[in-house]
Amino acid sequence: MRNRNRASKNSVAQEKDSSSYYEGERLARLLKSIHKEIESTKTLEGNSLPEKFWFKQQFAVGVNEVTRVLERMSPVSESGRSLQQSHVMCTNHKVPSVHLQAILIASDCNPKWLAKHLPSLASSRKVPLIFVKDKRGGSLRLGELVKLKTAIAIGVKARGNAINEIVEGILCGNETNPDTDCQI
Repeated sequence: MRNRNRASKNSVAQEKDSSSYYEGERLARLLKSIHKEIESTKTLEGNSLPEKFWFKQQFAVGVNEVTRVLERMSPVSESGRSLQQSHVMCTNHKVPSVHLQAILIASDCNPKWLAKHLPSLASSRKVPLIFVKDKRGGSLRLGELVKLKTAIAIGVKARGNAINEIVEGILCGNETNPDTDCQI
């Protein structure tokens, strides 16, 4: 039993190394810049929807919702092409195609098995992961982002707005300073 636990810890550590890991001041800058873009996007869109529905349009919040969206996305092969299965779909039952740009995962998830499947599922869909670690608790910090008490995982939906631009800049390695208005 010890060998199995050690092997699973090693595989999780390897997956975390291939992803972005944010903590401390770097995490504070990341969350502040995303929060700033959320507020500016909400004001630009005029807040025509209630806040809860607006957040559902921009983010997949929670492990179940992130898993559901990832499973609906088609897997991507090594060459970068979609492995679309050819199957007949009734026109009445088409599911709108939603893609995730990135997934924010709290590293303090307890129990660990709740989000253990997300790194492998995300890598098969070529969706980058951003691990959030904080002394107060990464799940608390992610919850603050979407105005909930806690959130273990948040998927940023690719919608082509300012939130996606800031996340793209973060994924490309352009660290943003929320105090200045820098273009990405």
